[in-house]
Amino acid sequence: MDVNGLSLFTRRVGVGPLVVVLHGGPGASHDYLLPQYDLLAAGRELFYYDQRGGGRSPAPRDAPLGWEAHVADLEGVRIALGQERLTLCGYSWGGLLALLYALRHPDRVERLALVAPAAITHQWRDEFEAEFARRMNAPERQAEREALRASGLRERDPAAFQRRAFELSVMGYFKNPADAARLTPFRVVARTQRAVWDSLAGWDLRPQLEALASRFPLPPSRILHGTADPIPIASSREIARITGAELIPLDCGHCPHVEVTPAFVAALAEFLPRA
Repeated sequence: MDVNGLSLFTRRVGVGPLVVVLHGGPGASHDYLLPQYDLLAAGRELFYYDQRGGGRSPAPRDAPLGWEAHVADLEGVRIALGQERLTLCGYSWGGLLALLYALRHPDRVERLALVAPAAITHQWRDEFEAEFARRMNAPERQAEREALRASGLRERDPAAFQRRAFELSVMGYFKNPADAARLTPFRVVARTQRAVWDSLAGWDLRPQLEALASRFPLPPSRILHGTADPIPIASSREIARITGAELIPLDCGHCPHVEVTPAFVAALAEFLPRA
């Protein structure tokens, strides 16, 4: 799909009311939401796209990569799809992107589902980074990395080595680190990730959300957030308080679709529109 001068990779699955799925990162792709997110396609159509500067949607060096460009792309996607309003399902950074889009285009949002949304203030983002670093620097994580380096697996089976190295790099997101083995591997384009967070420097979306809620009827919203997510659940509680969204705590870390798949599907399947 050609949007704002870039070619965005898209994928559609299912039949019925349209739901636009926003992946995390920033700078990642939609691949690591699969196969679990496709379970939501029963009775509805899911529309995925790789956001600019990530996955199969590369951006030239001079293309803007900050949050405003991503919001503009999502509006371009809406127009290209011919939709008056969008139902958005945003994961991690995609949840924050959905909120930023709602702030910029409140009349274009039909329904919001936020899954483990990224922090709405830079303070909670700092807390996330500190907690993630603590988990990754735990003695058992260091021992596992050292064991991999000493195993000789890199030479014997490079693909298996890369898979294990990926698992070790994301274990801090999970309540049970062993669940990292079930996350579809992905990579993040550092340039895109850095550009988005730099463009949000010092952010606190609470005043803008409160102002919007005071003057505009907000769409029905539901938030899923793991009680062991390194992103503080306090951030999602604030979103719920301000917007009136329903917050559903789940017994997991940052990846509900991987860690508690049945509960993840059940919580969204009855909230998202369906035929």
